[in-house]
Amino acid sequence: ISADRKYVVNTSETTNMAHFINTETYEIDHNILVDQRPRYAQYTADGTRLYVSSEIGGTVSVMDIAEDGTPTLTQKIEFEVPGVQPEWLQPVGVKVTEDGSRVFVALGPSNRVAVIDGESLEVLDYIMVGQRVWQLAFTPDEQYLITTNGNSNDVTVIDVAEEEAIRSIQVGQQPWGVVVQPD
Repeated sequence: ISADRKYVVNTSETTNMAHFINTETYEIDHNILVDQRPRYAQYTADGTRLYVSSEIGGTVSVMDIAEDGTPTLTQKIEFEVPGVQPEWLQPVGVKVTEDGSRVFVALGPSNRVAVIDGESLEVLDYIMVGQRVWQLAFTPDEQYLITTNGNSNDVTVIDVAEEEAIRSIQVGQQPWGVVVQPD
């Protein structure tokens, strides 16, 4: 949902689009074509940018958002990890720090989380986590990022400031999503 709560973004894996639904009229105001099988849409806290992951397309589409909520596709971020087959780079979960300086993207069966500079949109690093990382959640203070790793049946804790995995914790079979609730 947009920062001003005027739009809900729905991703559609069959149309390969991000649909912008107006929360007052319940009509679709904008359809933006993205790469194959979009999975997740994440606004920046200030609502000026939207990131949409495309699992099969292997990209994250970046949209600038006008004051009236109109999206403009401005860039597609691609991923490349030495020694990892391109088809294993499957962007799914996306989280953006409150200040927008860092974007974290779960890259599925590559077992990595990409770290992206929120200004230049350059990929800065890849953090190794458990197997088939799918979703992400910040702790309320953004000190840590928690990842779900479906094939290794664990979650990984990433130190956000250091941009490194510090621990994995075994959980039930095939964890998919994670929510962190404030105190």
